[in-house]
Amino acid sequence: MNPDGSSGNRWTLCSIQQIEEVKCVIKTVPIWLSCIIYNVSINQMQTYTVFQALQSDRRLKPSSFEVPAASYTVFQMLALTIWIPIYDQIIVPCLRRITNKRQGISLLQRIGVGMGIAIFTMLVAALVETKRRDLAHSQPTVGFEKGKGAISSMSGYWLICQLMVAGLSEGFAVIGFVEFFYKQFPENMKSFAGSFLFCGMAMSSYLSSFLISIVHRTTRDGVSRNWLAQDLNEAKLDYFYYLCTGLEVLNFIYYLIVAKWYKYKGTGDEPADVPLEDMITHKHVV
Repeated sequence: MNPDGSSGNRWTLCSIQQIEEVKCVIKTVPIWLSCIIYNVSINQMQTYTVFQALQSDRRLKPSSFEVPAASYTVFQMLALTIWIPIYDQIIVPCLRRITNKRQGISLLQRIGVGMGIAIFTMLVAALVETKRRDLAHSQPTVGFEKGKGAISSMSGYWLICQLMVAGLSEGFAVIGFVEFFYKQFPENMKSFAGSFLFCGMAMSSYLSSFLISIVHRTTRDGVSRNWLAQDLNEAKLDYFYYLCTGLEVLNFIYYLIVAKWYKYKGTGDEPADVPLEDMITHKHVV
């Protein structure tokens, strides 16, 4: 202790407030881990949707114009953009009448709904890929992709289904994660709360690379054939999507367990809503 009563070494003697702030951060880690696994599957679907589009019929009929394969991901962002105002202006007021909560449902419930939809997203992606590959094998092709196999006669519009559902999932889960971390972190760590989510996304990218490496090694058949072969007509991308579905199911079960035992900061009940103008003001200050 210093003569004025302050701590001589802050690493060995902390105030009660500092201890409580650290506890607030630590108890969000289990929820953060579920965010990592959630993003693994969503990121994989975004990546391989582009490869699916390359070997699908992307022509805008009756013209011969081909939609760029990478442009299909815009439908996921479009679904997210459309869903957010619908949820805030229509869904929340309806839920508010049922639950008598200002937010309609709690933050953890909103995240859980998004994770449940993510399971359905991967199932849709797997079914669409099965249809695309079967058509590529059974029906006349419309061309060949350079360096890859035959282009399936399946319209690229089918890929919009999985992207729209993925955007709906993010409208629940990702927005819920952002709001959750912002509200549960100490007041003087709001900027760190915002980066916490993106740290989880970065970790999910590393985990995605590790997962792909494992799949390449364990499913290899010959020199280049495996579930994620360059030619998707010879690959088993739908099997990989089913694997991601299993990961999402396990992650959903894990999330239900940790969410059940989570206590919100303060009284243990769900925190009050933070005014939107306060969040915007803080964002500009940071």
